[in-house]
Amino acid sequence: RVKPLMQALAEDDMPAVALTDQGNMFAMVKFIRAAQGVGIKPLIGVDALIRHGDDQEAPFQMVLLAQDKAGYLNLSELISRSYLEGQHRGVPIIQAEWIEQKAEGIIALSGGRQGDVGRALLSGQTDLAKQRLKTWMSCFQDRFYIELQRTGRENEEAYIAESVELAIEFDIPVVATNDVRFIKSEEFEAHEARVCIHDGRTLDDPRRPKNYSQQQYLRTSEEMAQLFADIPEALANTVEIAKRCNLEIELGKS
Repeated sequence: RVKPLMQALAEDDMPAVALTDQGNMFAMVKFIRAAQGVGIKPLIGVDALIRHGDDQEAPFQMVLLAQDKAGYLNLSELISRSYLEGQHRGVPIIQAEWIEQKAEGIIALSGGRQGDVGRALLSGQTDLAKQRLKTWMSCFQDRFYIELQRTGRENEEAYIAESVELAIEFDIPVVATNDVRFIKSEEFEAHEARVCIHDGRTLDDPRRPKNYSQQQYLRTSEEMAQLFADIPEALANTVEIAKRCNLEIELGKS
């Protein structure tokens, strides 16, 4: 939740944070107020589900951040359209084609293993991964980052090795993210219970998908620095993105 998050960030002297709701920006006003209250720069964005054309595969993920007012308005439009035209079984999905028309002012992170580039890499489809990367690079230009995560989940290191090679080949920046779901690691069990409630499953269901790990807690700056000591530019780019996002929202006015 927003308040405990801000308290923990303030204790760690973090200068900025992005809070990205899944498929929407519903927490934005509460988030901005709380961040400003503790002197932390809020980055506004969405953890988006995206689909190419009429592709029947599961939608892929991407983090879209508002760099400025134009980006915020474009994000608002994309999210609204996903609710009006893109819902699938009640879940709003953004079509990739819409993003190409509304990319101005948006910084995009590739979605790690769950992004379309990451999925192609992990399934051995290197040419498809390159093709998708080129598409996003032409769409976002210098505002596209390959996202790296180390949260103790399957295939992360294989993905990182291939992603870093791709980044070098295409001269594209990488960025470390943490995919935080709870503040402390001991809150993992409570988080799993919430996921089960949401999905209508029981904790002891052997078939339930286990998409989260105990490592998705709010790591300190120091812990992240140790975790990505071998890829320092991935950490430096978190600061770079925080500097690049300068959206000013005036609360209390439409």
